[in-house]
Amino acid sequence: MKSKRWYDYLWIWSILYFALGFFNILFAWLGLIDFLLPLFIAIFRGNKAFCNKYCGRGQLFQQIGGRLKCSRNAKSPSFLSSKWFRYGFLIFFLAMFGNMIFQTCLVAAGAKNLTEAIKLLWTFRVPWGWAYQAGTVADWIAQFSFGFYSIMLTSTIIGLVVMVLFKPRTWCTFCPMGTMTQMICKLKAKEKIW
Repeated sequence: MKSKRWYDYLWIWSILYFALGFFNILFAWLGLIDFLLPLFIAIFRGNKAFCNKYCGRGQLFQQIGGRLKCSRNAKSPSFLSSKWFRYGFLIFFLAMFGNMIFQTCLVAAGAKNLTEAIKLLWTFRVPWGWAYQAGTVADWIAQFSFGFYSIMLTSTIIGLVVMVLFKPRTWCTFCPMGTMTQMICKLKAKEKIW
């Protein structure tokens, strides 16, 4: 039996992240670790080590779908791993991220009031006021927290749905971070050739 390494337990980080954000939305900022670290690893090391070893979300899907057998373990449709779907989903994801940044800037400029809600699947507003006490930090900081937590929660829900329907780590085939790191790695490989 293969011995476990420290990074084999990073699935706990995913659970902890969502639990902390549920009670205090400002913990949503910790999600930037999962957002920036894969990019830094791809840029500076030229590989997808984050996706392959350190992604707590992928590990969480493997735990729930594989170990707890909550996955049908069926082959996923080929379009999910197609280039057009992966890049299309990345563009959609970046548009949602850009909108979140825009909303944060509007709050920072005083043109819009703080929205104490989480948007599930980028559509359904869920009041989340219990997780933030107004005036604790600048409104734009709280607005970013609500928006970023919405993105992280929505992408996890999508990952859980495809995990149940198909193989546990189906999300990984079209994950926006995985697509971006793959693009970076390809560019870095071309640089080495020249």
